[in-house]
Amino acid sequence: MALIELHDVHKTYEMGSEVVRALDGVSLEVEPGEYLAVMGPSGSGKSTLMNVVGCLDQPSAGTYALNGESVQDFDDQELAAVRNREIGFVFQTFNLLSRTDALHNVELPLIYSGMARKVRRQQAERALEQVGLADRMHHQPSELSGGQRQRVAIARALVNNPSILLADEPTGNLDSTTSQEIMELFDQLQDAGNTVILVTHEKDIAEHTRRQVQLMDGRVISDVTAAETTGG
Repeated sequence: MALIELHDVHKTYEMGSEVVRALDGVSLEVEPGEYLAVMGPSGSGKSTLMNVVGCLDQPSAGTYALNGESVQDFDDQELAAVRNREIGFVFQTFNLLSRTDALHNVELPLIYSGMARKVRRQQAERALEQVGLADRMHHQPSELSGGQRQRVAIARALVNNPSILLADEPTGNLDSTTSQEIMELFDQLQDAGNTVILVTHEKDIAEHTRRQVQLMDGRVISDVTAAETTGG
């Protein structure tokens, strides 16, 4: 069974008298453990697709099944529960609490799920160790480099053991050397069995993945595996 099944998904917005078709009949399947890049120019529908996959938004039409659950008709409370259980988000801007140390930032999703404090602390420590920050657990974001802050954000995304790691332009605020380090971390996480979906407009970032989906005007215009892109 596919982890993600989108069938003929549409998302429209009304802007005054104009109807914007952000997604225009997208069908896509993602298997567990895949490493996928969603690419396309600004306005192609990348962010809208990520919001639908991440249960931050719902399709206007079409169906979306995540881990076998049809989520397109869920209410806000049900969507929040699915997000907390199934999806880890990594954003370009890190989205860390500035006056809270790395450990407490990583713990946050577990607080919302009602986990006992001791168990929560252990899981957060393990997630920080996983991203190579065992020695920075009690540092605040202002005491960390950009790359370290993004590692904290990745640890926070991993702490619930989600089905999917969704990363939106995860290296957009980082220099090229740090970007490479963060992408190597994503590579390792995918090698360990995580499903990783990156939204990016940068070709060198997408080349880390095993499959690249190109969007244009809300439609999938190409969907190729790494072997096909290299001619192998």
